[in-house]
This record gives sequence, C-alpha cells and structure tokens, in this order.
Amino acid sequence: MAETTKTATLTIDGQAFELPIHSPTAGPDVIDIRKLYGQAGVFTYDPGFTSTASCDSTITFIDGDKGELLHRGYPIDQLASKSHYLEVCFLLLYGYLPSADELEKFENLVTRHTMIHEQMHYFFRGFRRDAHPMATMVGVVGAMSAFYHDSTDINDQHQREVASIRLIAKMPTIAAMAYKYHIGQPFVYPRNDLDYASNFLHMCFAVPAEEYQVNPILARAMDRIFTLHADHEQNASTSTVRLASSSGANPFACIAAGIACLWGPAHGGANQACLEMLREIGTVDRIPEYIARAKDKNDPFRLMGFGHRVYKNFDPRAKVMKESADEVLALLGIENNPTLQVAKELERIALEDPYFVEKKLYPNVDFYSGIILDAMGFPTSMFTPIFALARTVGWISQWKEQLADPQLKIGRPRQLYLGEASRDYVDIEKR
Repeated sequence: MAETTKTATLTIDGQAFELPIHSPTAGPDVIDIRKLYGQAGVFTYDPGFTSTASCDSTITFIDGDKGELLHRGYPIDQLASKSHYLEVCFLLLYGYLPSADELEKFENLVTRHTMIHEQMHYFFRGFRRDAHPMATMVGVVGAMSAFYHDSTDINDQHQREVASIRLIAKMPTIAAMAYKYHIGQPFVYPRNDLDYASNFLHMCFAVPAEEYQVNPILARAMDRIFTLHADHEQNASTSTVRLASSSGANPFACIAAGIACLWGPAHGGANQACLEMLREIGTVDRIPEYIARAKDKNDPFRLMGFGHRVYKNFDPRAKVMKESADEVLALLGIENNPTLQVAKELERIALEDPYFVEKKLYPNVDFYSGIILDAMGFPTSMFTPIFALARTVGWISQWKEQLADPQLKIGRPRQLYLGEASRDYVDIEKR
C-alpha cells in the first residue's frame, strides 16, 4: 500500500470524518474511503468507476494527459522498439527485465507448451462453422479447466505458474484454430523452431498442401501488435478478470471472462470498427465528404481510429505501430487495395488538418493495427481474437498480483437504489 502522509476531511451534516490520502509513485493522490460507510453510513457514487481505484498495482501506469504508458516503469515505445513480446511477457509477469539466460529458458518453456490437448480438437468441432472466432475462444479457453486439472488450484503457487505459462503458450494456437475452423481449413500444429509471432502466422496461413515461409517483416509487425496490446492498466476486461478472480474462480474461467468483456465493441472492437469505416468510405475521392461529416456537430458520424478515451494528447503506442504499418504496406503494396489507399490518405489529412491537430485527434494504435492486420490478410472477425491473444499476459499478470495481495476481498460494488421502497405483496385476485 502507498504511503499515507495526508488526510482529507469530509463533512456530513456538520460532522467531520478524516479520510487517509495515499500518495502513489506516479499519478494523482488517492483518498481511501474503505472505512467511510462504517464511520459515516454513506457510500460514494461513481458510475463506471472512472474516479475510483479498485486496487493497488505495480504493473502498468498510464498518464493520459502526457501520453505515457509504462510497464514496470519502462516506456512502451522503448519496449516495442528494442524488445519483443516474450521479453515483455517476462517483465509483466515477474517485474524485471530478464537476463539472457532467463529469457532463453522462458522462451523455451513457452514454446514447448504451445500444443493443446488433442481432445480439444473435438471441442472446436462442436461450434457452427460460421461462429464468430471470439465466441469460439470464450468457450475453448473456459473449457481449458476441463482439460488441465493440474493447474486450477489458485492456492498452489506452482499451479498458478503452470496455468500462466499454459495460457500464454496456448492462446496463439487456440486463436489460430478458431480462425482455421471459421474459414473451413484444417488445423495447423505449432512448430518449436519458430518464434512466438512467426508461429502464430504460420498456424493461421500455412496449409498442408504447400510450404509456407513467414516473412520476417510481417512477423516483426505481429510481434509489435502483441507487445503494444500486452497490458493497459485497469481497463474493462482487466477489471473483469480481477472481479472474477476475487471470487476464487480458476484461471481459465477468469481469462475467458476477460475475453468475453473484450468482445464488446466499445472495448476490443476499435480496430475492427476502424476498418469497417475505411471500407464504408470506399475510395480516396470520398474522403472530403467524410471529413466534413466528422467536423459537423450535428452529424452522428465519427472517425474511428483517431483520438483515444484515455490519451488526451497522443497514443504512445501509435508511433511505433505506424512504423510497422509503413513497413508492411511497403512490402505488400497498396496499389490494388482501395481500403489501404483510403487509410494512408486519411492519415495524411488527419496529421495536417488544423481541425484534427487542434483537437489532438491523432491516429491511434487501433488505426494502424487494423491496417496491418487487413494487409496481412486477416478478416476483421479475427482482429479482436488477436487482441485477446496479446492481452492474455496482462490479464495473467494482474490475476497473479491480485491473488498475492493480502488485502484481497471478493468484489462487491454498492449501488444507488432508485427502485420502489418496501411494499406488501398483493394476492393475485385483488390486483
């Protein structure tokens, strides 16, 4: 718990109540209201919990005004440029950057747990072919507790560690299988000679009929997508994982709950919404029409992929993602892809138009990641599953941290009740 050096005074009906104030290592001070109800008999009201800290954490810090995202203190742009996803996984899980030997052992451990239980293949076949890949992932990840009984005891530290590695290792395999099943192609098994991102791309795009070589530029872009989405503090899906965990639910159920929450279009579907918008625009010559609509306060149309709810200045992940987008588009070309042509022109206008610059509506990470995934050949239905794959390590890190917290209590938000007061039941013949 952060150090307490100050107090706040709350006065209710002339009676004063002292509330401790905690000072974090970064960010605003926090008023501790845990004893408020016991002392004053009142609750606080905060829909969406946007002004309430639900936990203390040492994992990720965001300063939206500064456009800052830190994992264990390291800026995200440095990690995305100089590191890679599995090293960031190690950092999030254990709190420090690994030595070369530690990283090699961790990578080998993850690589050798990428296969899933063979009977799980039959579980996939229980879904309709046209099932959304996210529906499949929610079901399959939740069902992992039925296949891996030896890592569901949350009170056993070893089992928690085994579950963590299994989820990080097997999530790409599950996501790729959901994709293959969705498009009617045979499953492709993971390969131990490929790195994490390359292995995922191989499982998605290889077919038994011919050899498939993963392009290193595409693999690097995919690794950056994973890295830039690894964790994002106490967002809706992370809070869902923590809330499920607070009840003592097994790790697979908790992560499945996080995937279900991420599925919501207001959370994990932003890059899909961005691509759908680009396709709605259709061609470059129609961009001025949509720019005008975006500027019109009376028009409900919004440009997706620009600006961010948390980042009021710029999205620190976007700069690195733009570099990868430029590399991928240079490799694959956009001459015959009108959607990508629209994206590049829209990006240019947004970075130069005074309206967007003044309002700081810069392209965000979802804009660039959507462009990259589309250029690679992924359908929009796979965008959110890939997001879930990347965010798994963040969810697991938050889950492990919460279970180790001596202050852990089951989540139980209060409410402002506005329904009927107490009333007597009326027999049906008298109504």
